[in-house]
Amino acid sequence: MLNLPRKLELFYDVLSPYSCLGFEVTLLSCSQEIKGGWDCPSDGSEVLCRYQNIWNISLKLCPTFLVGIIKDSGNLRPVLVPQKQKYLRDELQHLAEFYQVPLVIPRDLRGVIIDEGSLNAMRFLSSVELEKPEMLEKVSRELWVRIWSQDEDITEPQSIQTAAEKAGLSEEQAKGLLEKCSTEEVKKKLRENTDTAFRYGAFGLPTIVYHLHDKSHMLFGSDRMELLAHLLGKEWQGPIPNIMKGKLSAYD
Repeated sequence: MLNLPRKLELFYDVLSPYSCLGFEVTLLSCSQEIKGGWDCPSDGSEVLCRYQNIWNISLKLCPTFLVGIIKDSGNLRPVLVPQKQKYLRDELQHLAEFYQVPLVIPRDLRGVIIDEGSLNAMRFLSSVELEKPEMLEKVSRELWVRIWSQDEDITEPQSIQTAAEKAGLSEEQAKGLLEKCSTEEVKKKLRENTDTAFRYGAFGLPTIVYHLHDKSHMLFGSDRMELLAHLLGKEWQGPIPNIMKGKLSAYD
């Protein structure tokens, strides 16, 4: 029998920095001359880096609304707990270095997460998922760059359009996808992804679901990659696989 790819689903929200880390380690597209982090170029001759090819996995990206997951599960956002918020700030700095991802804490962390949120951005990604699924990875990354590397807005239509165009969509395509964000089809898609994640047992994001032997298994968080490797019967080589050592640096 053919060695078919293992199926994984990644439920994520660009509002979650941990989603960003799980996203990058599991699936990072860049050109064959790897230059690093979110600045990897896309030139049409991409190779999938880090673990998608190494583990022979088929990864489905599922834009999900974090606030919906938290509400449905009765969870409490870390920024509402002072001790957790302090820990989060310190930990993210360490994780940025560990994963070699250019992550910067927004100046108004509570405002970004509580007041502004990500509903508009996630509806846009749902629109991309429906209309231009081949662009979902790139657009997701550009939205993450804005909020978690550049401390910029992801709520206003112009901000989202800027990220979409930087990802490679034309102005016309970006505007068309933005217009679809208010449609019931797009809203329904985001709700479906969020409800699916909750049914799998999600209480936060990122949530990784892997399908093995006709069963589905859920893991939470960006720090479960070693366990995921064990469950898949694969080797965990750390945040930077051996074939990429010396080639990937988020701080070049």
